[in-house]
Amino acid sequence: MKYYLLTGLCVFFTLFGCKDTNLKDENTTYVGGQINNPESSYVILSQGNKIIDTLYLDEKNQFGKDFQDLKSGIYTFKHPPENQTLYIEPGDSIVIWLNTLSFDKSLNFSGEGAEESNFLLNMFLNNQENNDLVLTYYKMSPENFARVSDSIRKSRLENLNKLKAKNNFSEEFTSIAEKIISYEFYDLRERYTFLIEKYYPEIAETIPEDFNDYRENINFNDNELKDYYVYTNLIDDYLRTKSIEYCEKNHLDKKCFDLNSFDNIRRRMLLIDSLSNLQALKNEFLDRLADRSIIMAESKERIDSILSTLQEIGYSNLEEAKNLADVQKGYFVGNSLKDLKAENTKGEIKTYGEIIKKPTITYAWSIYAPAHHRWQHKIIKQLKKKYPELDFLGVNIDLGDREEWLRTLENYDYDKEDEYQIAERSTSKETYKKYLNKVLFIDPKGTIVHGDVQFGNPHFEEEILEFLNRE
Repeated sequence: MKYYLLTGLCVFFTLFGCKDTNLKDENTTYVGGQINNPESSYVILSQGNKIIDTLYLDEKNQFGKDFQDLKSGIYTFKHPPENQTLYIEPGDSIVIWLNTLSFDKSLNFSGEGAEESNFLLNMFLNNQENNDLVLTYYKMSPENFARVSDSIRKSRLENLNKLKAKNNFSEEFTSIAEKIISYEFYDLRERYTFLIEKYYPEIAETIPEDFNDYRENINFNDNELKDYYVYTNLIDDYLRTKSIEYCEKNHLDKKCFDLNSFDNIRRRMLLIDSLSNLQALKNEFLDRLADRSIIMAESKERIDSILSTLQEIGYSNLEEAKNLADVQKGYFVGNSLKDLKAENTKGEIKTYGEIIKKPTITYAWSIYAPAHHRWQHKIIKQLKKKYPELDFLGVNIDLGDREEWLRTLENYDYDKEDEYQIAERSTSKETYKKYLNKVLFIDPKGTIVHGDVQFGNPHFEEEILEFLNRE
């Protein structure tokens, strides 16, 4: 059915932008399409951290534009709050169709040069399946998992070669696609290694010496893929595993798998600083690690240690880290939140002192991180049934987007009685986004009891029980 819709769309777009491929201009690239059930009034085309253009939807939810002198490479197509990648070469004429009710699965690219983007989309969908695959198969022996991961890589490469022959893929795109397939394979092995070492150390001892030989082939300075999720996921998982292995080898402490510990985060900071010369890539990880370590800090001493490490490695965003540290000082254990204000779904401004009546767990979420807030609310729904003696308070950080917030609550059928939106902002929205994985355990008086908890971590329920059983 999508094929016919897309055919109709391409015919329509010839009226105002779809190019005749027989008269193809090698310097002009067309990007257009239609969005059913749009969540916002525009789409954004970007590459890395650079916005190429913002295209607004017309009355039929259609958009389109010719671009001059776009370089070949991976781009990001954003329709807030969702986004996806596409591949563009000069002279392409790409038509995009999607339905926001099923963003990734409905998304389709057609037109000249669209098959490369469809290949990347299928890789994304397959990669999501691989996330479940690792959790299903990680208990198997290293030899069997090696066969499974080898088979996946072989199948991906065979499919790529068939599509290359059929669609005449350029050597440049083929090279990028081969690297993506390799990085996906490396990440499967890396995640398996982490899970086995954490949950089945006796099996970990049987991992062959050559199982992780792929690590020698990881390029930590890949400029073409520095913004691509498969590549950055691999590096993230590599840093995680290596930091744990370093801890275990040097017997630093008994909590080597505590990914929020200062020693673990410090080790990952030092690793990426030594491995990569790409400043943009290095900063992405240092920013992420600096933010995580600061927002999980519960004392001034820990904050000082983190800032000292960042200064030691010459962190370029040190002032931003210091500003975040100043914000975090308000969330130390023992601090009171009773005067903090939030707005309920009725439009009433309430203080936490008025809202909190019993032991409470608060979590922050954003309408602009849909997959994340769906995951959060799914977990909270289960915990509410399991722990009725607790209140779970959802705090939306999108001040100024009240109507969008209310519509999201309605669309996803979230419990409005336990949902609030921040009523005032003491810092930037970007700063609040850094708290989306942090939860606060608060007593009935509005005082923070526990503040270094990460949402949904494997020990989340143990921490909840400890909170409930405290004197």
